[in-house]
Amino acid sequence: MSFRRAARAALAGRSRVSWILAAVLIVLTGVFLSCGGSSGSSSASHNAYLTLPQKGTVALLHLNDSTGAVSLGAETPPVVGTSPTGLALDASKKFLYVGNAAANTVSIFNVADDGTLTQNGAATPVGSGPRSLVIDPSGKYLLITNNFANSVSVFSVGNGSLTAVGDFPAGSSPTDLKISSVGSFVYVANSNTGFITALTLNTTNGNLAPVADSPFPAGAGVSGLAIDSGSNFLYAANTSDNTISAYTIDPGTGGLKPISGSPYGLGTATAPRSIAIDPSGAFLYVASQTSNNVSAFTIKAGTGELNPINSGTPFPAGTKPVFVLAEPAGKFLYVGNQDSTNVTGFSYDATTGALTAISGSPFTVGSAPGAMFIVH
Repeated sequence: MSFRRAARAALAGRSRVSWILAAVLIVLTGVFLSCGGSSGSSSASHNAYLTLPQKGTVALLHLNDSTGAVSLGAETPPVVGTSPTGLALDASKKFLYVGNAAANTVSIFNVADDGTLTQNGAATPVGSGPRSLVIDPSGKYLLITNNFANSVSVFSVGNGSLTAVGDFPAGSSPTDLKISSVGSFVYVANSNTGFITALTLNTTNGNLAPVADSPFPAGAGVSGLAIDSGSNFLYAANTSDNTISAYTIDPGTGGLKPISGSPYGLGTATAPRSIAIDPSGAFLYVASQTSNNVSAFTIKAGTGELNPINSGTPFPAGTKPVFVLAEPAGKFLYVGNQDSTNVTGFSYDATTGALTAISGSPFTVGSAPGAMFIVH
């Protein structure tokens, strides 16, 4: 072979090797990206908001889509004497409403594209001791329990503004409030009397009216409420009785009827404060304040009856848990702990309901949490 021909052959071989190496590199890059090597899949997250009453601020949280890990984002400037507690996000996800329990006001925050908050004008006066804030399923009205005024304030919501509809009687010491997705029935926990006040919401004008036979008996110190996604069942945490009351919801009237076996005991768990139901409606979780744990139950389809899951319950949380919240996508559960100033994160088994602590949990938030809202 001549020198020229040998050179051409060598160059051709080198080109083929270069092409093969380039192809391998492209394939490996694709595998790397698909396995989360890029920042896109491994660090993708959605937002949540957490009130910090002692600091007078609202914190932005980032919840990792894959792992459930919590990272702390920006906080609003602290405002002394406000004690922000309950919060609600409007349907457009552009405005966050926060009740200030010590100032008897509601602050409105503009939500930027990155989730950061900027207060929108002066706070709006409400009744004494605003506690729980909920926007109705139509997105038209904001409802607020006024703990010391024994009322629920209703405001119409419009592009970040609030227009008062009225204040309506809601029994003694109203705390938690939940609205059914069917029938626009409103349920309010009356902790001082051990009753649940039931109301109907007129979606045309925002007025509230009592449901027939309301209020309905619950247990002593009734606090947190939860309604399943189909609006078939309502559950109530009775803090002083260490029990859970369970009811069927009449779809026509909104009346409550105790479920067989109710109230349900919690065993060694004490002072239940908050309840969450997973999005599938299969499991119910209860955060108990003095035993510092989370109890897990299965919900019997069709009847709503509760049974403790087979193993592990109750699961340890932080000190003095004040809320338990299910992630709307159905992967994770979060518990806010007042005295340990952190948030415990769990994943849960979709078959058994058992909880497993998320890697890195508990997540420090720097101050006692009040309430949390997950953006979805």
